[in-house]
Amino acid sequence: MRQMLIETSVIGGLRALARDVARRLPGLDRWSFARARAHGSERGDVPGWVLITLMTAGLVLLLWALAGPALTGVFTTAISNVQSTIG
Repeated sequence: MRQMLIETSVIGGLRALARDVARRLPGLDRWSFARARAHGSERGDVPGWVLITLMTAGLVLLLWALAGPALTGVFTTAISNVQSTIG
């Protein structure tokens, strides 16, 4: 249940982020990409890198939400061990 809630909130956040990016970048819509492809533009694959960036951010957020407390515990234990060894 908790995992489904986290996944739903991450997906909702990514959708909001994509809408915000599309709103802030003029000419960033599906029609401008279709025109660029039809005319042989050399602009690159903008939708591809945007998708990869958003998916990477989503995976990082999901892993952070699921494994954050465990990673914090591992880090705290490691720092405590180093501090007790030094002093």
